Amino acid sequence: MKIKRIDHIGVIVHDLPAAKEFFRDFGLEVKGEWEMEGDLMGYATGLDDVKVACVGMGAADGQTWLELIKFYSPSAEDIQQPLANTLGIRHIAFAVEDIEALIFKLKTKGTYIFSEIQQYEESYKLCYVRGPEGIILELAEEMK
Repeated sequence: MKIKRIDHIGVIVHDLPAAKEFFRDFGLEVKGEWEMEGDLMGYATGLDDVKVACVGMGAADGQTWLELIKFYSPSAEDIQQPLANTLGIRHIAFAVEDIEALIFKLKTKGTYIFSEIQQYEESYKLCYVRGPEGIILELAEEMK
């Protein structure tokens, strides 16, 4: 028995259109959109009366799959935005090409940039950004 790969990452959002637009601007493609509800969703999530809308997004090479999920019911009210040091999953890291151009593009769209691009040793250029609803992305460009 072995783990082959991470299949996808699910991100719960309140404003599905804004999150979808952010990740499109970032460079992911919409691979599918669907809604789900009923007993299977309730069983899978451990919640009652579940209804969700989902947008599947991926990289052009097919290696990355991100699911943006909006819960219509039950609703998630009064959720606070976690800080970068809050326990649990805090960011998603993407390997990118031309980090400078990507950061410029995201800045023009109003994306909050944590820091300017930093160089880690002689191996990576790194930068953190915050997307809609507090989603934190780490961008990493391998230096050749």
